[in-house]
Amino acid sequence: MGPLNLSLLESEDVAWFRDDDSLPASTRGAAAALARRLGFDEVRCAEVALAVSEAASNLRKHAVDGALLLRVVRTEHDAGLEFVTTDEGPGMADVAGCLVDGSSSAGTLGIGMGAIVRLADTFDVHSLPGKGTALSARFWTKEAAGRAAALGEPVVAGLTRPITGETVCGDAWSARAVGDREHMPAPPAERRVSGRGSAAEPLGWAALTGFRPDPEPDRSRPAKVAQERTDRTEGPALLLMFCDGLGHGPLAHRAARTAVAAFRDSRSQTPEGVLTDMHKALRGSRGGAVAVVRVEPLTRSVHFCGVGNVSTFVVDSDTDERRALLSAPGIVGHQLPTLRTVRQELPHHGGVVMHSDGLTERWQPAALPGFLSHTPLVAAAQLLREAGIRRDDAGVAVLKGSW
Repeated sequence: MGPLNLSLLESEDVAWFRDDDSLPASTRGAAAALARRLGFDEVRCAEVALAVSEAASNLRKHAVDGALLLRVVRTEHDAGLEFVTTDEGPGMADVAGCLVDGSSSAGTLGIGMGAIVRLADTFDVHSLPGKGTALSARFWTKEAAGRAAALGEPVVAGLTRPITGETVCGDAWSARAVGDREHMPAPPAERRVSGRGSAAEPLGWAALTGFRPDPEPDRSRPAKVAQERTDRTEGPALLLMFCDGLGHGPLAHRAARTAVAAFRDSRSQTPEGVLTDMHKALRGSRGGAVAVVRVEPLTRSVHFCGVGNVSTFVVDSDTDERRALLSAPGIVGHQLPTLRTVRQELPHHGGVVMHSDGLTERWQPAALPGFLSHTPLVAAAQLLREAGIRRDDAGVAVLKGSW
């Protein structure tokens, strides 16, 4: 194992844009407005707008059922902008070739993908011919870019997407470092920051545009686990929480945000303890399904405790095997069962995937070759593309590192 990097970024999914004739223009304007709000100078705002417009144009020209997500990402001191695109095909057989200027399958100049790579501070793409593509690009101000690069790529990322017809999502996730504090990265600031140093409210459609838009059983082998206490520290570790607020719409969104706040405020370093704290905080709300994992890279251990129907898997990228970690029935905030923490081995080059029932459990690693070799964000986007459904809130989080 090389140097251990447990870098984290806070993120906020701002707005999804579906594929239609106005996609390039609407996403370009929204991206420019968001970049200005984050304190980007006019030159960087123009570069962000150009990259987003090129990505949206590619979806219109080449893809089926494309979608683009604008996000805000934050470190302790800086705020950046990120976008994610997904589509249902046809995919790229030669990704490296498509990134070279002059490569086009639509009779254009073929500089779109190359321009995105040049303009972005961080870029990643995973494409499956015949199935679809997931792409991400991240942008910082000139001053913040060096500080962000020094932190390294975050080991956890997630995506949420509201049910069709809603603008807020009842799914949410969060991560924080625990354990040996000499090896822990500084936690991202919990206070919302903007590029101009002032507190900012969560950004939504109204902030960007000024108006509201028109409105199977799992065949995976269950993990062989042993009940185990996790109240002792085994070097640096990460806690990852996923919450699916009951139902959908504003009340489910409020429950999920309450769960995130309780997770961050909890002083416990064990999944069982965190769930107990969250249960107290969610009383009086709709409640939800919640799962918490503690990942200890030095001991290659995953400790898990869950209540409700959050799907959690340990994935081995070398063997394409996934092992399900099973939650107890109940509703956090209402009916909390007896909590039990179980342990599973963390495979070499493996990862942890958590998602709501807005994704089916039918996805298999073998059908997504190489997805865990990409950033956690692109891996999460590929899973959302592969298994996400539109008739429910959908959320997925992926944790993977160089262990």
